[in-house]
Amino acid sequence: MLERQERTYTAQAGIQLRNTPAPLYQTLVLAILLSARIRGDIAVAAARELFAAGLRDPRSMADASWQQRVDALGKGGYRRYDERTSTMLGNGAELLLERYGGDLRSLREEPDPPKALSDIPGIGPTGTDIFLRDVQGVWPEFAPYIDRKALDGARRLGLPDSPEKLGGFVAGRELPRLADGLVHAALDKPFADEVLAAAEAA
Repeated sequence: MLERQERTYTAQAGIQLRNTPAPLYQTLVLAILLSARIRGDIAVAAARELFAAGLRDPRSMADASWQQRVDALGKGGYRRYDERTSTMLGNGAELLLERYGGDLRSLREEPDPPKALSDIPGIGPTGTDIFLRDVQGVWPEFAPYIDRKALDGARRLGLPDSPEKLGGFVAGRELPRLADGLVHAALDKPFADEVLAAAEAA
């Protein structure tokens, strides 16, 4: 699976994830976009357009006008949800600035980080899963974070449906790529079939 997997959604969006404020925020924005009932490639394209427009941190997102955010989302093809998402991104950026000084590393120190994440507009259970699935490589206390969708992919591939067993297949820094590949297997049956055929041939 890992040999055949395309780049993770985070990598496709141009995010070089590190435990620093801007990449963590960009990962959160991508999680919000991926949470909607919209194709993953459109969410990734919309994230790239937001970042290309300079909206890479909470301050720039909050300072942008509602229309600027709508325009960037629309340029990425994110049109069904662009107006509502623009509002959520603006409100979420303001909340992060007020509560954490714009630095999501402070959220990591909360007594219950997943619950704190759910306070951010646009981050429900799905968004929380997507964000923690990605940041477990730099926030190892959450590893192995193999959420329900990733477990669906594991079952489709005939792999263990235990996060602990799946986490034992790769080094900690590779866990986000493993989880992302399993999600791709859950969402893309031809990809899963290709992986199974290659495994059988091997």
